[in-house]
Amino acid sequence: MTSRKSWLFTSIVVAVLVYAAMWVGYAQNWFWLDDVDTELLQTFHNIGAARPGWVTFWDVFCVVFGPNGFRLVGLVLVVVVLVRRNVATAVFLVVTIGLMGIVTESAKYVAGRPRPAMALVYGSSTSFPSGHALGVMVGVLALLTVLWPSLSGSWRRVLLVLGGVLIVSVGVARVILNVHHPSDVLAGWALGYLYYLLCVRLVPPRGITAAAETPVAPGTSP
Repeated sequence: MTSRKSWLFTSIVVAVLVYAAMWVGYAQNWFWLDDVDTELLQTFHNIGAARPGWVTFWDVFCVVFGPNGFRLVGLVLVVVVLVRRNVATAVFLVVTIGLMGIVTESAKYVAGRPRPAMALVYGSSTSFPSGHALGVMVGVLALLTVLWPSLSGSWRRVLLVLGGVLIVSVGVARVILNVHHPSDVLAGWALGYLYYLLCVRLVPPRGITAAAETPVAPGTSP
């Protein structure tokens, strides 16, 4: 238990430092961060500019597995858990997946970083942090949290790997499309992780298969 708490504390510190470094680095125009952002954006722009099919694939990928995709899945699960009268898990899903857009837009408003000039697809709002990176981080962690108690060991491993691949893929895709700087993506992952932990602390779920929280009314079926 002590080692688990130590790991959790370390991960929180790392996430805070990453977010702060990406924000300060952009605001203060750190040359090394700007060089990395510019080099990667230029590389992917050169690839995408000559391959419209490549751009379309990643654009559709980000739509399907972006924040709105997770909101749709989250809505379905909210209905499922409410049918089971599992209010705690419903609230958790609403606060994490349903309200993560407020966190994203608030952070974007404060930073006010413009989108990369060579964007290959349209991106609304400002650039820092990446809403897709934040959204997929929160979405994957929230869904794993509510599904975890009902999964077998093998399924847990499979979904952990798939979740990790999805988080990385969506973040990289935003750079491939030139709608986000790499530092935006790192900041989105960090802030998404911190927001998820805050939600677990404030509105902990009970798992999707948890028993009903309210008693069955007399004369009705369970």
